[in-house]
Amino acid sequence: MNPDPSVFATDTFPDAPPEGERWSTWDGATHGPKPRPDWVITELGAVDADLGVLKTGKEADVHLVRRWIPDGTEHPEREIVMAAKRFRTADHRLFHRDAGYLEGRRVRRSREMRAMTRRTDFGKEVLAGQWSGAEFEALKTLWALDLPVPYPVQLTGAEMLMEFIGTDGVAAPRLAAARLESDALPAFFEQARDVLTRLALHGWAHGDLSAYNILLDGDRLVFIDWPQIVDIIGNPQGFDFLHRDVHNVCTWFASKGYAVDEEQLFGDLVAAATSRW
Repeated sequence: MNPDPSVFATDTFPDAPPEGERWSTWDGATHGPKPRPDWVITELGAVDADLGVLKTGKEADVHLVRRWIPDGTEHPEREIVMAAKRFRTADHRLFHRDAGYLEGRRVRRSREMRAMTRRTDFGKEVLAGQWSGAEFEALKTLWALDLPVPYPVQLTGAEMLMEFIGTDGVAAPRLAAARLESDALPAFFEQARDVLTRLALHGWAHGDLSAYNILLDGDRLVFIDWPQIVDIIGNPQGFDFLHRDVHNVCTWFASKGYAVDEEQLFGDLVAAATSRW
């Protein structure tokens, strides 16, 4: 738990920021791709404050973090709100899904691979690092391809800061919870089809896609939760993961009254994925 921010102003913490809970962690972090959006604050004099939990999960929790330039500095009016995804430590994570996804991800050091396979404490730490690093790298790549994903601001250890999808601190609803008119369903399905197709053309599947990790941001869909992104060809179960993504998406749209040919879409995506070979 963070100390009371007012404590930072005392002589007990002489290097603490004048406001907020911590100095910006931009310095020393791994940064998102360039060109960066104009809203990203890179000044080292910025400060951060945790505004609370947005979502709890089995592998990570997502918090809302405000970053701003304190009063009396060059740009005091600048501030942003970001989503902070904090991956759990080895002692608090559940690794129930790792095995299948890791078939497509090999680490260079055999010692690390053995530790991951045996689920030793060290192996779990390697796994935790793989999840956070894999999602950050995936978002960097997908953003550069202009796919509808949050912009990855920075990665520091097990904390990833990224674009907050929402308005005035209120997160955009998940597709699963959104209320859509029936005549809007075809256009939203085409957005989903387009994303799945573009991913497949690059040889990837989301790997855990459902209406719960697609956000409805106005009239567009935004796809989140990418730590398990799958190499369709490189992973022996790649086509199974792809088929599950397709099934989950098509089943949700069908449940809302918009039926689509699931097997036809899967076949089209397989053709797209294998066209690279």
